[in-house]
Formats: sequence, structure tokens, C-alpha cells
Amino acid sequence: MMPLSSSTPTTPPNYQQKIKQVFAEVGKVVVGQQYMVGRLLIGLFTGGHILLEGVPGLAKTLTISTLSKVLHLHFQRVQFTPDLLPSDLVGTMVYNQNQSEFEVKKGPIFANLVLADEVNRSPAKVQSALLEAMQEKQVTIGETTYPLDLPFLVLATQNPVEQEGTYPLPEAQVDRFMMKVFVDYLKKTDELEVMRRMANMSYVGEVSPILTKEDVFGIRQEINQVQISETLEKYIIELVFATRRPADYDLPEFQQYVQFGVSPRASIALHRAAKAVAYLDERDYVLPEDIKDVAGDVLNHRILLTYEAEADGIRTQDLIEAILRKVPIS
Repeated sequence: MMPLSSSTPTTPPNYQQKIKQVFAEVGKVVVGQQYMVGRLLIGLFTGGHILLEGVPGLAKTLTISTLSKVLHLHFQRVQFTPDLLPSDLVGTMVYNQNQSEFEVKKGPIFANLVLADEVNRSPAKVQSALLEAMQEKQVTIGETTYPLDLPFLVLATQNPVEQEGTYPLPEAQVDRFMMKVFVDYLKKTDELEVMRRMANMSYVGEVSPILTKEDVFGIRQEINQVQISETLEKYIIELVFATRRPADYDLPEFQQYVQFGVSPRASIALHRAAKAVAYLDERDYVLPEDIKDVAGDVLNHRILLTYEAEADGIRTQDLIEAILRKVPIS
């Protein structure tokens, strides 16, 4: 039998099968949150940060920490509190008495996955410490700038119920999140399963690592190859412009309610997210439904409404739904 030569082509990794295994592994611990897991994977595979918003007890933190165990990635969790300082997040200069010099002590931001838990509990000076890391993938401590290990992803959670002692995220900060995902209550059957699991005090949810750093970059390359037509690219631009000038798109009733529409980051996020949705659906081309599927999560936190909108009970979701109905695909 002839030995295999070194030039024998290797079988390409089956990333689709691995992604299904990721959902299965996370499902061993987290019940009924496939939508949230899917959005987190879209962020991971496209390099977009994710903001999760939901009432307490919906497994936001548990889902992120479980997902980190399924990935061969360095994970750090930071509990945001009112007394947190920027140096607690990014690091600081510490004087070494033995060496008689200052040395850098890096903070938890130096990880692949950073969970910013209850991010709205810290004041703006701490929230803004994330800006450079999220946008530039680097951190400046003292006079030195340190690149972050890639992939780098910030997964933040916030509680919409409690307003006492919380600080709304600045618009520039919110805009850097690719998607803001609203986490809803579980179905009855799912909550029954959660109750049964947690009632067993000896229950331990164990998961196995599935994806490596190389897999993440490999999946990104495959998503990059997903085709999107020029018609759908123009459709994305029309959706974005409709949030800025609704009256131009036969939505004059919303014009008085829009203070600022979405930024150009929304166009990029819609484009990437739609390709990721098509890829997760095992297609190499984007459909209009893929864009509509992610439009709400990509646009909702980037639209700034007026006080009149709040007084009249108008929500950003109402505007987005109206835009999706009105804007045609030419």
C-alpha cells in the first residue's frame, strides 16, 4: 500500500455540522433560548458586539458563559457596578518596587470574549473605556497602545426594569453594538423544563468545547463568500435612509418622531448580519427575508426618537415595522 504523499488534499472542515453541535451543547444547559444563541453566534462570526436586554432571570449571563465554554476562547466576565473604575476594566500602571519601575497590569478587557454584565450600572466614564477596545480592537494604557487578541467580542447585558442607580449608555457607545437583542420570557414548556432541571440540586450542566479560534476565522471566510445581489444591497441602503427621512418613503406620520436616524454602521451591520443568517441557514446567497430577519435587532438601538414619540407611545419597533412594509425591493 502506497503511503499518502504530503500533497494529498485534506478534507475541508464541516463548519455547518460544528455549528449544529454548538447549539446542541448550549442546549444542555440553557433551555429555549435558541434565538439568543443564534444572535450571539452571528456577532461572533461577523465580529460584531452584542447587547442583550431583558428582565432578570432569563439566562442572559448563563447563555454567554455557557457559549464561552463551547469555544476554545479566552473568556472574562466583568460585573459592572457604580464604583467600577476604567482602570478596573482596561488595566493600569503599577509600580514594581523590586525593579524600581512602573509596569503594566492588564485588565479583563484582554480576552477574546468579554461579558460586560449589567453594563448600565456603571457611569459613562467606565462605559466609555470600552469604546477604543470595541472599535479599534486595541487598548491604551499610559503612553502605550496594546492590540487585543482576535477574535475580540463584547457581549453586554442590561436590565430594562430597574432605573434606580443605572446610567443609560451614550449614543456613541450603543452605536458600536452590532445588534441589540431583546430577550423575552420562555414558553410554558421551556420554563417547565428549566424548573425541573434546577429543582434537582445535584444537576450539573457539562458542555464540551466544539469550536476553536481557527474555526471562527474559517467560518468568517465562508460567510465572506456568501453572495448578495446589488438589488439587495440597494435595499439595505433604502432601509437605512428611511429611518432618517421617513417622509420621503411615504411615512410622513413618523417624521416628527425621528430625532436622528441610524448611522452608516447600520448599513455595514445589516449587510454582514444578513450574510451570516443565510450561512446559518446553509445557503450561499442572501434572500430579502434574511435582511428583514435582522433589521429589527440591527436598527432598533440606533434610532433616536423625540419626546413627542414617547408621549404618543411610538416605539422604534413601530417605525422599523412600518419601514419594512413600505420600502420596496426594486
